[in-house]
Amino acid sequence: MTKDTTTQPWPSSELLPAEVRGLPVSERDSLIVSAIQVEGQWVILSRYGDNIWQLDGFTSNTSDSRRRVDFTRLPVQFQAVMKAVLYRYLRRGRAGMGRPRGSTLHKFFVCARPFLKHLETLNIGHLGAVTPIACMSYVEVCRAHRQTRRSHGKPLSSGGLWDRFSIVEALYELSQYTDDPISQHPWPDTSALAMAGLTGSVSYRSQYSKTRLMPDDVFCTIFGRAYEQVQQGKALLDLRDALAAIAVRRKGQHPHTIYIAKSRYLSDLNFEGGMRAFNKSILDLRTACYVVLASTSGCRNHELANLQSGAHRRTGDDQGTRYHWIRSISEKTDTGVHDWMIPEAAVRALRLMERWAEPYQTAIAAEITVRRKLNPHDPEISKAQQHRYSLFLGESQAKGNQVRTLSNASWDANLKLFAKDLGLDWALATHQFRRKFANYVAHSRFGDLRYLREHFAHWTIDMSLGYAIDRDWGQHFDIDLYNDIHSELEGIKQGVVGNWLGDTPLSGGYGYAIKRWQRDPSNLAIFKSHSAMVNSIAESTSIRSNGHAWCTADDNRCIGNTLERTRCSGCNNAVIGPSHAPIYRHLYESLKGLLNCPDISDGGRQRVLRNLGRCRDVLEQLGYDPESNAS
Repeated sequence: MTKDTTTQPWPSSELLPAEVRGLPVSERDSLIVSAIQVEGQWVILSRYGDNIWQLDGFTSNTSDSRRRVDFTRLPVQFQAVMKAVLYRYLRRGRAGMGRPRGSTLHKFFVCARPFLKHLETLNIGHLGAVTPIACMSYVEVCRAHRQTRRSHGKPLSSGGLWDRFSIVEALYELSQYTDDPISQHPWPDTSALAMAGLTGSVSYRSQYSKTRLMPDDVFCTIFGRAYEQVQQGKALLDLRDALAAIAVRRKGQHPHTIYIAKSRYLSDLNFEGGMRAFNKSILDLRTACYVVLASTSGCRNHELANLQSGAHRRTGDDQGTRYHWIRSISEKTDTGVHDWMIPEAAVRALRLMERWAEPYQTAIAAEITVRRKLNPHDPEISKAQQHRYSLFLGESQAKGNQVRTLSNASWDANLKLFAKDLGLDWALATHQFRRKFANYVAHSRFGDLRYLREHFAHWTIDMSLGYAIDRDWGQHFDIDLYNDIHSELEGIKQGVVGNWLGDTPLSGGYGYAIKRWQRDPSNLAIFKSHSAMVNSIAESTSIRSNGHAWCTADDNRCIGNTLERTRCSGCNNAVIGPSHAPIYRHLYESLKGLLNCPDISDGGRQRVLRNLGRCRDVLEQLGYDPESNAS
């Protein structure tokens, strides 16, 4: 389709009509909905009169199908009014809110379709005829709905219900700026949140935004395999270059002849599986690099999609500590540029991806050159330029091997295949890595994590120190990620305190005090519920793990982090639970062995006896017989 071109500056949205009521049809249909700048000129993508609107304001990992709305997919009687509604939403947003992004507009359109189709089944021909009774009947239909795709046979989740109900409220509000307004609020005595069950303690954030935490064994298997492939990545890319050289030398020959030559080369190197296996290995390397970067940075999928060549920077502090960073654009907030700290393992993956992406970046450059010759105002030129230096690229055979940044949906499919190849029964998805990262950082701060210990310890530094690392790099922190880490830390603490306040026996000075306090009913009566008590104690108590006890000291004077770790047994800040019992059993047996050493002095023997007594006390308080190792 030929697009309009104009050299006029793009008008501010405030200067365009806020609604289409009263406009002549010709003037209304010529209103610009979206445009893109190509080689210094504005090219109009969509006008009001088009049946399909191309939208803008999307992240680079959004597929083309989610960048447009097709009004012909709506019931005919609602197509005109939905154009007016969507135009108003596009230009002015909703009350108290800013203008929506393209993804929000697309979601609004998608979620409105089931409601409009429901109205069609009720023989309602225009929005003005919608009543609260019709809206409540839609609520019942949504509650009775059973999913047929991802969660086969399951009802809609609370979040899914909220999506559908909130759109009806939005339609009511936005339709007031059209010639066909909904006359009454859909449900005057309640709200979408309440009907979806997302009020009170079951809040929208706590239920709708909660990502399932990947189990450690699943994560370790996935990350282990990914890092193994990253370590072998250089050799694989060297092989890719050698195969590319074969194609250059045989330029002009039939593609099948070149394919046979490449296959023979692989066979001579004892590479099993031929070109098909090699091509899969190249794609698996891309997935492996993604897994390593997502696991160690905490970046969202679109933030990794926005990574470009040259995104890495290295800085250092006055103590000689070296920090690695990646810079990308985050479109979750208005901040834009963000920096994320990464370990050396991620640097290796990043360097590999820069090399991996080179032929794909070259393909995009070639595409831009061809399009310029054919039509210097082709909107695809500007779109291609947005992906020109991206790293996580892929080809679309359906679009003539066009190269673009992989979409979130493509990544989820690739990750599920990666997990399946490892024999894992886990629906791996992009958003799970961010929560796993936050959980691991929280565990590191809590003190009971050893994996990537140094890197995660860096993540727990005060932000003031982080800002001091470098004036240019390291100052655009992902604040949302810090909040996610804090939430994970609070969850860990609540889990620990919940165990303390159960039937579990405890040792240590603070553990003994907790059990004594718990036996007094008047103390428990202070709280509304057991969960309220757990939350209160978790929030007010400083808790960290030193490996052989939980320490509640709110300073750095933990006496258990010395050579004499058995001192925790009598420390007023220590809590020792059954999970620590194997450590004290091992200490007890080792100390017994020391008593038989012929060259131990009297002072040494007394010290061993004292530590034996401490270990014995801990084990007995936890319900174990130290001599028989039986509880």
